[in-house]
Amino acid sequence: MGRSFKSVRQHAKEIADRWARVSCSVPQIRQPGMQIAEIGKKHSSKAFFGCDDPLESVIFPTLLEIRKLQGGDMTCVDP
Repeated sequence: MGRSFKSVRQHAKEIADRWARVSCSVPQIRQPGMQIAEIGKKHSSKAFFGCDDPLESVIFPTLLEIRKLQGGDMTCVDP
């Protein structure tokens, strides 16, 4: 008998996949939406250790990566 529930990591992957599907269906946000979905997939596996909520485990690292790409000050964030 297998698992009867999905892990936070599995939910995080589903959320990032959903973001990718939505961004493909709307031409105006295709490229930035795909970038955000890729960032979410790439970092969510690291963030799920500190997060109980799958959406939080995708959004938090995505926002940090966006801030880093914009050249924001990262001194107030623990690595």
